[in-house]
Amino acid sequence: MLDVRPSPIAGTWYEGDVKTLVRVVDDYLNNAQLPELNGEVIAVIAPHAGYRYSGAVAGFGFATVRNLQFDLVVVISPFHNLSNYSLLTTAHDAYGTPLGNIEVDKSALAELSSHLDIPITPVFADKEHSLEIELPFLQRALTGEFKLLPIMIRAQEVDVAKKLGLALAQVLKDKNALLVASTDLSHFYDQTTANMLDAEMLKRFESFDPESIFEAEHTGKAFACGHAAVATVLWASRELGANKVQILRHATSGDVTGDFTSVVGYGAGVVLKG
Repeated sequence: MLDVRPSPIAGTWYEGDVKTLVRVVDDYLNNAQLPELNGEVIAVIAPHAGYRYSGAVAGFGFATVRNLQFDLVVVISPFHNLSNYSLLTTAHDAYGTPLGNIEVDKSALAELSSHLDIPITPVFADKEHSLEIELPFLQRALTGEFKLLPIMIRAQEVDVAKKLGLALAQVLKDKNALLVASTDLSHFYDQTTANMLDAEMLKRFESFDPESIFEAEHTGKAFACGHAAVATVLWASRELGANKVQILRHATSGDVTGDFTSVVGYGAGVVLKG
């Protein structure tokens, strides 16, 4: 019997009923009108708010891997709660969603740890939404079974992200794997300001320059709550031969609610090896 991490958000952040969840996620995937993509998908960048707000945007990211098969999926997210640890992972054997369980690849986790001088601390029953929210999309988009390598970043620092990214590349170089970076964009600005800030951050993503993401965050030019997750995935992707980041969609919570006075920004992108 697998020790399954209990979901703190199924039924609130996303639909808890299996049939409804399948329909909702499939609709988001079906409605994503993708541009032409030239190259092999190495990584996806997706938002992590409740599906009502960001699901349509996330659909664009995950539509790029629809009907593909991977043995391992690495999901890198921020860790929004207080912690003394730089990097965290689940202590459970699997993540559970209404669509079933996804087993954690403990051997890949151990291999990753062996390439790092930063400990990855396992925690039980974490409340982090930003990693779990991506899982039903993966369960519906991908073909076949896959294992999960979940990493949550608390210390959003350049050296932590770079070390993690380079270590991930070492682990993944001989594996059939997908990387996922979980991030939202600006928080609680008016729509006009949010669009300006988000455009700048998405430009940094597309530049494929991870350090420029931190520069934007630290100087207030743009914001992303998972900026270190994106930078990590870009460092890993670059080592794995990727050479292009393509932004697919941007929207805000205001586009859904009609309240443009205080919004959260969402973006979706794909990292390609041409």
